[in-house]
Amino acid sequence: MKLIHLIGLTFLAVALFFFGCSQSESSTEQVEDRIPVEIKTIKLGDVIQSLDYNGDIEAEYEVKVFSKIPDRIEKFYVDDGDKVQKGDAIAEILAITIKQNVRGAEAALVAAKAQEANLQVEFERAQRLYRENAMSKQQFDAAKTQFEAIKAQVEQAEATLANSKSQLEDARITAPISGIIGKRYFDAGDMASPSLPLVTVVQMDWVKISFDVTELDLGKIKVGQQAVVQVKSYPNRSFTGKVSKISPVLDPLTRMAEVEVLIDNGDHLLKPGMFARVEVTTGIINDVVVVPRYTTIENTTLETIDGNEQVIKNYYVFVADSNRAEQRKLSVIYANHEYLAISSGIQVGEKLVTLGQNLLRDGAPVIIVNEEEQAQ
Repeated sequence: MKLIHLIGLTFLAVALFFFGCSQSESSTEQVEDRIPVEIKTIKLGDVIQSLDYNGDIEAEYEVKVFSKIPDRIEKFYVDDGDKVQKGDAIAEILAITIKQNVRGAEAALVAAKAQEANLQVEFERAQRLYRENAMSKQQFDAAKTQFEAIKAQVEQAEATLANSKSQLEDARITAPISGIIGKRYFDAGDMASPSLPLVTVVQMDWVKISFDVTELDLGKIKVGQQAVVQVKSYPNRSFTGKVSKISPVLDPLTRMAEVEVLIDNGDHLLKPGMFARVEVTTGIINDVVVVPRYTTIENTTLETIDGNEQVIKNYYVFVADSNRAEQRKLSVIYANHEYLAISSGIQVGEKLVTLGQNLLRDGAPVIIVNEEEQAQ
């Protein structure tokens, strides 16, 4: 903006020089007393109400993948940035002890089933003899107890084998969700730990930004409101999202609530970890007198209101009335970083000084060197 003003002032100076050269000696002195300015005609417009926040971009879903087995990593199947589908192999853990346990459990189950088969024959024989009164009840009960005990052993052996196989399956680490490998923290040969993630899997088709909102502004934020996001990586591009979540509670220490904005990121330009500026649109003031903020002269004063001293920001502009500048104090309904919505102080149709206002005083003579239509 400063560069634009410098160029504009240079243009005005050159214009004034040529204008002066075409006048007589007497009129030249009179023209030199005038200050060259640019103006725009005031019109009604719309002013967007918004709130600005900062936050870090995060993947919509990010899952840390751990190894349940504290053993050496035998092989990695993925690296940073690789796409994976749910169930795809990520890594293989060296599990020699678990493999031995599986083989031992399989052997124990075979032995238990063989013994079960033998005892089943004995039990069926005992049932026949007992029905024929050729075996006492005590002998029959003993045979029955042995058979039930071996069946329990078979079930225990089956459970042990299933548990060993499950542990062996845990040696093959798979993706819990479809997405992209955001970060791989180990290399093949490293020792895996159940407390440290091997990789993170992120879903980046949508990203989110979380930020804290003060108690004062919380009432202005609603789910579904549009948000404009900007990052330094793409200074000339804006990304559009919506408020997706508002925390139902405030932090009792900060008196702030967390708000989340969700952004469509189908092209994956926004990366988790990027710092972003978020502008949430909270409303629009329609058909109001609009003044570009760069045309104003701002100052602050300390005023006493209801017995309390408060810092008040005042806004002034200059209006070109005939050949003179008239200073106006504005009554501002709302101000954002670009425009001011005005209730009084300037009217539709008046000529607002947009360049050269910092050189003016109330009643100063001016010469208009350029006039543009008010554009928002």
